Amino acid sequence: MQLIDIGVNLTNPSFADKHQAVLERAYAAGVCQLVLTGTSVEGSEQALELCQQLDESAQRLFATAGIHPHSASDWNADSARRLRSLLKEPNVVAVGECGLDFNRDFSPRPQQEKVLEEHLALAVELQLPVFLHERDASQRLLDILRDFRDQLPAAVVHCFTGERKALFSYLDLDLHIGITGWICDERRGTHLHPLVKEIKRGRLMLESDAPYLLPRSLRPKPKNGRNEPAYLTEVLREVALHRAESLEDLAAHTTACARAFYGLPSIPE
Repeated sequence: MQLIDIGVNLTNPSFADKHQAVLERAYAAGVCQLVLTGTSVEGSEQALELCQQLDESAQRLFATAGIHPHSASDWNADSARRLRSLLKEPNVVAVGECGLDFNRDFSPRPQQEKVLEEHLALAVELQLPVFLHERDASQRLLDILRDFRDQLPAAVVHCFTGERKALFSYLDLDLHIGITGWICDERRGTHLHPLVKEIKRGRLMLESDAPYLLPRSLRPKPKNGRNEPAYLTEVLREVALHRAESLEDLAAHTTACARAFYGLPSIPE
């Protein structure tokens, strides 16, 4: 059984000097390929460096390149040039993390929208999929995406936590959906239980978003409280339960979906 973690923040300081051990645990758990999330220009460069340092075969580790909406205010005249250069690297397989976050508003909303459009233009130019972030901004995200969707090869709303209306609007726009350990949270994630079965095969992918979103249903819990890719099996278990699918079946179709979305090579079992 193989899994692909479509979004892990391996450049996070909590993983410093632990990268190899984290990856070994992930591989042992069946997580055979991982996509490292870039959330700033510098962070995207670091993600690519980790791919090159930790995966000599260039078969297991890949990265995205983008600027998170929290950091949209950091966008400058040089950002597009540096991102374009990164996105031409063979290990970099998607534009992002980019999008809109109207929950925390760490950057002004007009600036978030401008930077999102810059990312989408890059994705159209380079014909790469997009790794999207959205919080409390589904309608505005949809409004902006519609102008680009016909020219984009694919886009995933990562770490989907929204309600039914947002999910169906995303699916109507032929977007992919990423599910994290949020679905394992009995305090705020139970609304996802009936929704995940509405996501058709070929549009559903799984992600850890580590070190964040440790699945609350995980037993035993790590003493450090840090999520890591090896725990993606718990997300698999929870999603399979609510889709009434076997672990093997869910792993097979979500892995095939992620591999096709990112254009990743096959890995022998």
